[in-house]
Amino acid sequence: MKIDGRTLSHDNSETIRRMAVRRVREGESPSSVIRSYGYSRTTIYKWLRAIRVHGEDALKARKHPGPECKLTAAQMTKVREWICGKDPRQHGFDFGLWTRRVVAELIKTRFGITLGLTAVGRLLAKLGITPQQPLRRAYERDPEAIKQWKRVTYPQLKARARRLGAQIFFLDEAGVRSDTTLGRTWAPKGQTPEVRTSGQRQQVNAISAVSELGAFWFEVYTGKLNASAFIGFLMRFLRYRRRRAILVVDGHPSHRAKSVAKFVQEMEGRLELHFLPPYAPDLNPDEFVWAHLRRHGTSKTPLRKNESLRARVEHDLARIQSQPKIVRSSFCAPSVAYTTD
Repeated sequence: MKIDGRTLSHDNSETIRRMAVRRVREGESPSSVIRSYGYSRTTIYKWLRAIRVHGEDALKARKHPGPECKLTAAQMTKVREWICGKDPRQHGFDFGLWTRRVVAELIKTRFGITLGLTAVGRLLAKLGITPQQPLRRAYERDPEAIKQWKRVTYPQLKARARRLGAQIFFLDEAGVRSDTTLGRTWAPKGQTPEVRTSGQRQQVNAISAVSELGAFWFEVYTGKLNASAFIGFLMRFLRYRRRRAILVVDGHPSHRAKSVAKFVQEMEGRLELHFLPPYAPDLNPDEFVWAHLRRHGTSKTPLRKNESLRARVEHDLARIQSQPKIVRSSFCAPSVAYTTD
């Protein structure tokens, strides 16, 4: 029975080539050697000729390059321009995310060339384009205000903190649910696994503040955040703090309330509030602490029977608090790198 070498792995094919050549060198006839492996009779002569011309490297396994792309270099450059910095809606599609099918349809429409999904995948990989989960960005963002914050406002605030001997904290709030989306797990194909969790939905809120040095303060609470509750959080945040504190917050109504501003004035310099540009949560390092909690909290280890979500969240946040390295790492993301310049 003859063997189709294309059905073998690259490593197995290389091993057979080397064994066959060695046997011929040791005195066996090429035809009997190649017959023992089930290959076509002429195959071994190609191997012997190749090794005479190119040496031992001619027997090494090489990944087949596959079929050549139907697009020219200029067309491939154009495809990259279509995708980078734009979404399909700008090219007349209703869908807002790039998929291989959308790219294939756009190539067919613009160039009259039909590509299969596998070919499109190879093309995108060649162009350095990979599948990624997109970040949400509000239309209302003001790029100029963000640039001003990064280049002027925050550096001035940091210099002021050094003069006053104050410590800068970034503060944020988040909600946590017991029925959060579970992470991925492995299972046999076609057999979706089940994870037993409580059918009772629980929800708590949390507030926290982080500093570049790794300090972390938090509280877990229920109910809505309003000005009165926020003032209570600020009082407890300042309770054991000897140094002046500068808090960077977003524009939540409770943060901008007149009663909060009055409370800050009454602190006589112990506390300052400064506001991030609107619709720019990615400028707040505390957002990345919440992202860590969501990745490694109930989504990774679901609640056990009769377990309290509040107790779990308090435990998870306390664990983060005990590991300043995690807090400091939240200042390393590209969008908040301005804080460490």
